[in-house]
Amino acid sequence: MQAPDSQPFAALDSAVDQAWEWMRDSFDGDWLGTTTWYERDSHGVNLERGITNATPSLYAIRFADAHSGEWHGTGLRYAPGGERRFPLHRHTYSLGYNCWHFLQTAGQSSLRMDADLAKAGHEVNFFHGRSRSMLVVLYQPWADGHLRLESIAATSFRCERSEPEPSRPGFTSLEALLAVPAGWPGMESTLNPGVHSEQTAPGRPCPGFTADTFLQHGVSGVFEDQLVCSLPDQLPVGSFELHVGCLVEPETFVHCLIGFDADHHLVGWRERLYHPTKQR
Repeated sequence: MQAPDSQPFAALDSAVDQAWEWMRDSFDGDWLGTTTWYERDSHGVNLERGITNATPSLYAIRFADAHSGEWHGTGLRYAPGGERRFPLHRHTYSLGYNCWHFLQTAGQSSLRMDADLAKAGHEVNFFHGRSRSMLVVLYQPWADGHLRLESIAATSFRCERSEPEPSRPGFTSLEALLAVPAGWPGMESTLNPGVHSEQTAPGRPCPGFTADTFLQHGVSGVFEDQLVCSLPDQLPVGSFELHVGCLVEPETFVHCLIGFDADHHLVGWRERLYHPTKQR
């Protein structure tokens, strides 16, 4: 006889399994790329002048079987000796609810952004074919008790196990890139911490893209691999969203929104996929 409370646990196990499988499908690979860091100076985060790592980063993510694997990174800026390893297991994956996956994007986020933290950050990955365009955003507390944007890192990864993906042409300005998807219709999907993809509502139409919907904050820029962002330099009072996007191909723009409530606790993630209509 089935225990009365076994069904919710079974549903949760199924959802965790789906998240694990999506992670395997997206991240399995030998990802090679050069990271450029944009850091804070006396005027704020300098988006005009980045510091490129001398050594390319290689994220080797491999799975021994359906339930376990390993993440092995080299050429890392903050790891001792530039290298780090950690195991991956199905039964422990994302127990802290900080990892998230949509069909086109995936990453990890700090669940809260409070001044008592040593650092708070977000990693956003945009996948297309065997390319992985990654933006990392780091905030740090200041002596006045506020969290301020400390650095942004952009990496255009390509998987070494497959045929090379073509490089993407650069844009002269953020405005030029955001003009490309202007007016494109979109579909929006949402995720909340601790709620996996199969437990959420299906994607729904969202209004056509405009630059104004993306440019919500004072720190806005365009980076390698056609990555873009709009971030607050200092976290505002009340609720807010971080905006990160990528033109992953000429007719696909992906907009990721990371939302926080008035107490600066993570509410959830939204992925908006924009494509032109056939008439365009």
